[in-house]
Amino acid sequence: MEEASQIKMPKVKLGSQGLEVSRLGFGCGGLSGVYNAPLPHEDGASVIKHAFDGGVTFFDTSDIYGANNDNEFMVGKALKQLPREKIQVATKFGIVKIEEANMVINGTPEYVRKCCEESLMRLGVSYIDLYYQHRVDISVPIEDTMGELKKLVEEGKIKYIGLSEASPDTIRRAHTVHPITAVQIEWSLWTHFNSPTSYDSSEFPR
Repeated sequence: MEEASQIKMPKVKLGSQGLEVSRLGFGCGGLSGVYNAPLPHEDGASVIKHAFDGGVTFFDTSDIYGANNDNEFMVGKALKQLPREKIQVATKFGIVKIEEANMVINGTPEYVRKCCEESLMRLGVSYIDLYYQHRVDISVPIEDTMGELKKLVEEGKIKYIGLSEASPDTIRRAHTVHPITAVQIEWSLWTHFNSPTSYDSSEFPR
């Protein structure tokens, strides 16, 4: 794709470790049926490419989006058609499965590494720009989870670390192990009043 075809969008810095992304990001989960019917990979990749042409360089996915990790495979196909050095990819680990209203969550070091290796394969990249813990496993000390994420940073497999739906205390403890670049919280009238409380949410007002 020719660089001249991409619209220029203002950039914003996340955290203080150097990550810079387009001010507008693109959440890819909806392409694999998170909120609507899933798209074929070719159509989904086309949407991602169209967003890139519009100036978006920050794309967010997860290993839980879509059946059988569908969304990461789809994003990987789109990335093959885009300049990797101009893209910032965020993906997530930690939700093993969702059973009705309950999430099965795993934050053990072994699971962290397994998920990262598999996401790298599905995305077809050598590194992940921003790697989130999708939900905090309250049965595992956050220091243990972060310790493995720090190793992955040192190995060059991920660049920056994020936390999703974590309490302020957990964020502070995690940050002492390795700097946290981004914190992600789904915020809407629906999720604010109806989200499950079985994970790390004790410090959030309801």
